[in-house]
Amino acid sequence: MKRIFLIATMFACMTGAFAQSDINDEQQQNSAQRLLNSNAGLTIGGYGEVHFNQPLSSDTYNNGKLDVHRIVMLLGYNFSEKTQFVSELEFEHVSEVYVEQAFIQHKLSNAFQFRGGLMLIPMGIINEYHEPNTFNGVERPLIDKYIAPSTWREIGAGFTGTVLPASIRYQAYVMGGFNGYDGSGKFGGKNGLRKGRQKGAEAYVSSPNFTGKIEYFGIRGLNIGLSGYFGNSQSTLYDGINKDDKSAVAAADSSVIGMAMIGLDARYTYGGLQLRGQYYHTSLSNTDEYNQFTGNDLGSAMYGYYLEAGYDVFKHLDNVKTGLIPFVRYEAYDTHSKTEGNLAKNDAYDVKAITTGLTLKLTQNAVLKADMQFVKSAASDEYAKTFNAGFGIMF
Repeated sequence: MKRIFLIATMFACMTGAFAQSDINDEQQQNSAQRLLNSNAGLTIGGYGEVHFNQPLSSDTYNNGKLDVHRIVMLLGYNFSEKTQFVSELEFEHVSEVYVEQAFIQHKLSNAFQFRGGLMLIPMGIINEYHEPNTFNGVERPLIDKYIAPSTWREIGAGFTGTVLPASIRYQAYVMGGFNGYDGSGKFGGKNGLRKGRQKGAEAYVSSPNFTGKIEYFGIRGLNIGLSGYFGNSQSTLYDGINKDDKSAVAAADSSVIGMAMIGLDARYTYGGLQLRGQYYHTSLSNTDEYNQFTGNDLGSAMYGYYLEAGYDVFKHLDNVKTGLIPFVRYEAYDTHSKTEGNLAKNDAYDVKAITTGLTLKLTQNAVLKADMQFVKSAASDEYAKTFNAGFGIMF
């Protein structure tokens, strides 16, 4: 009840501010959307971030970590006014290479555009808007790691479009799902669903899933999103089994979970004020059978949310094109919000975090960041403290 009250209060405060704003048909854009809106034939974009993370303790010495966390190049091509291609190539930690997006889009009208290929799941804010100049804090919010595991993408197809008179953008796709079992169970209490991402890399499918999102952007500075993801996890045990083999089918059924994830998010700017919030709730079915079959400790429900406020103190200064944003973010998540069968709730998976720091915008697309993060689980009496610093760019 407490978390619902906090979220309701934030949205009520935003709603009060919205009455002072003007109607505007502009919406916030990520790198892929900027490429799609380009009129050039070949289009190029990118973003990247370099991080320093230093755990702090009064009792022990701890090494810090220096990391070229990610460098991302986007390449797109406009075959015609209606047919476009976008790709996103990511280099993580210097040595890891991923394809983050690779999809084709064909425009029938502004309200109806076909899209197919490797695409981001349209859940929440960060999974689609994760360029480092678009959010405060050196690292992404924790709930976007453990509840909706960014960067979450799968291969699929569907439709997207913008209904300008209503200032609404929608996405609706049929996608491949999480790898829940391929000889071992991939889901558990510690990492939630994160280790089940297939990322379009020789991904297998035993049943398709559905995901969709509706965004409203009709008030200046405001973007509200409602998103969902529904279906089953995938299992290699279904491959090649006889449908009349009841024991084999029963084993395969035990290696699968059903999932229904709902997300609500809001971003709002008014002058120098910046507010954002996000909430996820995930219901999982068949977890008792899954845990017995795999030996894992997956909960039957997970939730996560955060509330964040910042203020650009340079916003009203004349002839100053930089920005300085002090911010504070409170977030909470629990991957054992509910458990089934004999699985006991693990308090170590019930986590609260406070992140506070500064974002210095050298330009709109180049930022320096520093923050302190305090993280504590319900199983601990003390906060783990980490100092983070870094820079990020987008072009």
